[in-house]
Amino acid sequence: MDDSELQAIRQARLRELHAQHTAGGSSKPTEEDGEQKRQKEETRQAMLTQILENQARERLARISMVKADKARAVEDLLIRMVQAGQLRGKVSEPQLIELLEQINQQQKPETKIVFNRRKFDDEDEDDYNF
Repeated sequence: MDDSELQAIRQARLRELHAQHTAGGSSKPTEEDGEQKRQKEETRQAMLTQILENQARERLARISMVKADKARAVEDLLIRMVQAGQLRGKVSEPQLIELLEQINQQQKPETKIVFNRRKFDDEDEDDYNF
């Protein structure tokens, strides 16, 4: 992906954000809103096609079947990285796996298990002696 393609992607995204910001908060969804969403999703998928190699795109598609929110977060991160100029070439599957591992480490909540054992005063082990 050369600089002119990246610049075109950035400009398209800026136009989308500007249009979204100036549109205001109309509460009634219209046909135009649906068209805009579809167009944004197509632009997003086109960007991801340019960013990801085939194997990485397939892996991300499999992840989205299981955890759509995590796949969406990874897609957002990749798009932001391209817009910030942090990615130079296409992302391979091993690079995607590494990125996923980093995200998992950041999102991994610390789990704490507490066992509360109740003691009963009326338990008597002698009741069962024969």
